[in-house]
Amino acid sequence: MTDEQKKLWNDACQHLKQTLSKDVFEKWIAVIQCRKIDHDQVILVVGNDFYQSWLEEHYLPLIKNALALVSGQTYDIQLVVDYSLASEQEEQPDTAENVKEKVRSILPQKRGTKETKTNLNSNYTFDSFVVGPSNQFAHAAAMASAQSPSRAYNPLFIYGGVGLGKTHLMQAIGNFILSKKGKGKVCYTTSEAFLNEYIEALQTNSLAKFRKKYRTVDALLIDDIHFLAGKERLQEEFFHTFNAIFENHKQIVMTSDRPAGELEGLAPRLVSRFEWGLVVEMESPDVETRVAILRKKSEQLKLSIEQNLLFYIAERISSNIRRLEGALIRVASYISLTGQSMDMGKLEYLLRDTLDQEKKHAISVENIQKTVAEHFDLRVGDLLGRKRTQNIAWPRQVAMYLSRDMTNLSFPSIGDSFGRNHATVVHACKTVEKEQTTDLKLRQTLSLLRQRAGHQSAQTVS
Repeated sequence: MTDEQKKLWNDACQHLKQTLSKDVFEKWIAVIQCRKIDHDQVILVVGNDFYQSWLEEHYLPLIKNALALVSGQTYDIQLVVDYSLASEQEEQPDTAENVKEKVRSILPQKRGTKETKTNLNSNYTFDSFVVGPSNQFAHAAAMASAQSPSRAYNPLFIYGGVGLGKTHLMQAIGNFILSKKGKGKVCYTTSEAFLNEYIEALQTNSLAKFRKKYRTVDALLIDDIHFLAGKERLQEEFFHTFNAIFENHKQIVMTSDRPAGELEGLAPRLVSRFEWGLVVEMESPDVETRVAILRKKSEQLKLSIEQNLLFYIAERISSNIRRLEGALIRVASYISLTGQSMDMGKLEYLLRDTLDQEKKHAISVENIQKTVAEHFDLRVGDLLGRKRTQNIAWPRQVAMYLSRDMTNLSFPSIGDSFGRNHATVVHACKTVEKEQTTDLKLRQTLSLLRQRAGHQSAQTVS
């Protein structure tokens, strides 16, 4: 960054320092690194997922406001994670030592050797992963891939919604392989980071070094593979990288927000390769699994909290694991900073913002069906019936598409809600997705239905 850009970030930090308490500033703001300020975008870096989710949920508006005040313009802020910063961030001063010690146990440590930077979070292991019905198959597949790299399932393609543990499971594979091989070359990266390194290699005429780094590993773990969609040159590069690793009988693991076959803008030859091995889905955990996750995190935090409070959190936060753990971190920080015990009244007040956000995301297929039926002047029974006339079949497809788009449910689960099979839902989603690319009126209708379904769900929860 230029000196002027550095000054801009420093000025914003000074404003935040005056706004926030010393403890809060040092714990959550001082650890942020400003990596880039470009036109209307600011890229901020932290050392782990917990900092990222906590800052996004609680301090992002304050940071945006501070930057706007000192610069006179509004910035789009992107918070990214660089695990190599984790150890450095742990050395930051913290006047509430008890908070630091408790949180330290769940912060990722820097891991790797001088020869190979793995980017792995050493806390992401199979032992720390909580298994439940929603992820049991994915966990078993990941364990098999770790125990028999390239022989069990290669590639392993894990897909699911945000914050459900895909990255944890992927990195657990890498950590397991390293623990057995010792000096094995394991590389974890995101598709965006892969792109950035590729561009830099092109600019610096160092493609050979870039390709050697990624094509000579024992295991390549690449997150958010859907980022490749629509990027033809990047897909070409990854195609050859994939082939090189696969032909060397080394393990490939990928994560995505949806199955490879649903990724628009992805070359068919890549889709077919992604499906060579095993494709597994991770769904939202049930309440029992969420309670188990909170118990394990409580142990890691050395947090003493009544079981009824854990159940309260688990029952009300179901959208993703990241938000669930973020709520527990907030409770732990409150207890340590104030020295007070936690009761139901304090818990409700402390998590009021998180719970409000959760209500807004508590969208059900039933509410979507009701919203779509009302819009098209039909009965919900029509959507669930067997009639295939156009005036019913099309709204049914729209409802299926919105159910996939607005919930974390799998195709089979959505199919069950409509009395249809998995293939029917897939076809409906692809049909609506294709139509909306050229039909402005349909896009407007879908936007309106999303708003109404969200409002309907919020009323149902409250």
